[in-house]
Amino acid sequence: MKCTLCPRRCGVDRNIRIGACSESEAMRICRAAKHYYEEPCISGTDGSGAIFFSGCSLGCVYCQNYGISRSKVTGKTVTSDELADIMLDLQAQNSHNINLVTATHFTPWVAEAIKIAKKRGLTVPVVWNSSGYELKDTLSMLCGLADVYLPDCKYANAEQAKRLSSAADYPAVALDAIEEMLRQVGEPTFKDGLIKRGVIVRHLVLPGMVLQSKMTLKALFNRFGNRICYSVMRQYTPVAPDLPLELSRRITDAEYKSVVDYVGALGIEHAYGQESGCAEESFIPEFR
Repeated sequence: MKCTLCPRRCGVDRNIRIGACSESEAMRICRAAKHYYEEPCISGTDGSGAIFFSGCSLGCVYCQNYGISRSKVTGKTVTSDELADIMLDLQAQNSHNINLVTATHFTPWVAEAIKIAKKRGLTVPVVWNSSGYELKDTLSMLCGLADVYLPDCKYANAEQAKRLSSAADYPAVALDAIEEMLRQVGEPTFKDGLIKRGVIVRHLVLPGMVLQSKMTLKALFNRFGNRICYSVMRQYTPVAPDLPLELSRRITDAEYKSVVDYVGALGIEHAYGQESGCAEESFIPEFR
């Protein structure tokens, strides 16, 4: 079968060779454990049950998880049935939710795993944690299965998207994907401080790119207003190899403050921010 799961539409038969995502059809995970460093409404006090998948259909040059996104870490091959058991195990550890990180290129198999897990007793919300570079047709496989969408929205500028992620179509694709996510789960709902349904869009502020961040937030707000939550992240850490010179440093307090102030100026009502101490390698999970 020629793969068209992601916007790359590489057309590769992943039974024969790897696709643009660096993966075959064998679903691989690199970490499954409780994670405490997501937004407060996701991590809560007991942590999010995070499952990190190998490979990525986007491949940003500055990726914090480059070890798994570029398949440097072998990971473990799992079936949908085995993945369902992993979800149930994380629920048994009192995780607030099941947090599926960068699973776009395995969507059909993950969707099947969620169905199996729900039949076996999965009741906590399922969080789809992605780059935002996704097709509506692929996301439709998750309708009724994902409860919370946690996509990135990285760029509003096509040239920046092309230069840093080789995806000039990212701005339009991501906005359309978020529209589909919102259609599926509706506006955010919370209980006891934890999100149960809805969309939280993340934007990572990059060094020297404050104007681009403001453009991205404006594009999001113009389209979605306060029907979604926003998360403005300052955790950028220059750990990926062969970084462009401008990305070889962390962002400054002044850069982050400028973006946060703009959030208020836009009229965004529900936004999360980060403290300066989060831009450390210790916040990047250990992948095996």
